[in-house]
Amino acid sequence: MHPREKDRNRLRNRAGFTLIEIMVVIVILGLLAALVVPKLVGRTEEAKKTQSRIQIKNLQQALELFKLDNGFYPATDQGLEALVRAPEGGRTPKNYRKGGYIERVPKDPWGNPYVYASPGLHGDIDISSYGADGVQGGDGEDADINSWDEK
Repeated sequence: MHPREKDRNRLRNRAGFTLIEIMVVIVILGLLAALVVPKLVGRTEEAKKTQSRIQIKNLQQALELFKLDNGFYPATDQGLEALVRAPEGGRTPKNYRKGGYIERVPKDPWGNPYVYASPGLHGDIDISSYGADGVQGGDGEDADINSWDEK
């Protein structure tokens, strides 16, 4: 047998991974997943709560600009839509900003509308997200996020 043929045969016999090597890799990947996944679970809900707080702050800022221009906040029945287009019913703003104050009223991270009241029970304006369940009250991921909460 020619020396090159021996090298080719050796390469042919060694090409690819053995079953044991593949199993070791799968076990290692499983262990890594077991360590990483639990740390990521639960972060989604906290991220949604943080996003909701940020959106509420942005809505509050837009409402403040509305008040600076017009001298009052939109009424509860005019809602947050008054930040997108000038309200036609109720008290009408005289100095409404061309193009509105925000592009569109966001939904909360769970896909529900924000609850707006003016005058509010906790201040001039109240804005709330009712959390994952979309119902007032609740604990954990169903807990309400309110503009008057200090978090």
